[in-house]
Amino acid sequence: MNSSKIIGMGYYVPDNVITNEELSKRIETSDEWIQTRSGIKERRWATEEITTFNLAHKASLNAISNAGIKPQDIDMIIVGTLSSDYFFPGVSAQLQESLNLNTIGAFDIKAACSAFIYSLSIADQFIKTGMATNILVVGAEVQTPQLDFDN
Repeated sequence: MNSSKIIGMGYYVPDNVITNEELSKRIETSDEWIQTRSGIKERRWATEEITTFNLAHKASLNAISNAGIKPQDIDMIIVGTLSSDYFFPGVSAQLQESLNLNTIGAFDIKAACSAFIYSLSIADQFIKTGMATNILVVGAEVQTPQLDFDN
């Protein structure tokens, strides 16, 4: 049986940082309340021009470089996200096209907070069964557009 291992990692986040203190000026909360319940001190805020695909693409390029492989070495793409830029196509198909990998399998897992873990688990099974060798697994979310502090 084949075994799975992570050979490269990459990430990309928006530059705009929002602290708990700044957030508490918009909604009824406090830094202490957020930190004691979640451990979160700050989050990244996506401006209108930043999409889930943008984050996923830049993180993917970083991961591919970190792994020391070429995009052509990838034989499957799995993206865990709840915030696709479009209903169809999914982020995985956008990545597939942008990396010029149009003949490989690509699909999204929409399972909210656990989507990335499910994506890793699915990738592991494809590797263990010999159905794939190098799988690009991506977790990307842009939820800023869904937030409305006026209501």
